[in-house]
Amino acid sequence: MEQNLVTVTEKALIHIKQIYSKEDKGLETGLRLGVIGGGCSGLSYKIEFSEKKEKDNVLTFGDVKIFIDPKSSIYLKGVELDFKDGLNGKGFVFNNPNANNTCGCGESFSV
Repeated sequence: MEQNLVTVTEKALIHIKQIYSKEDKGLETGLRLGVIGGGCSGLSYKIEFSEKKEKDNVLTFGDVKIFIDPKSSIYLKGVELDFKDGLNGKGFVFNNPNANNTCGCGESFSV
């Protein structure tokens, strides 16, 4: 799968590595990005540590592996994963150029 399916900012990579080291995950574990039905705009982003599944797309950013299932890759193509830590909140942010509508919290979208 194309390496540019999803991009990850340097700030997000730093925070992924920090969380990964604190949670003492195994070598086969990576960050899973996905899309699930639900949320106020129809689809919601999902982010968790997980082991690779058979049909996953695997993206590598240095020593960080990101797993994306084929169904989610349709909705995540072109997405940038960033980390924000400003006055309006702290956490991972999905910048999705394909989203036609997003909710106020930024956690759900529609295409």
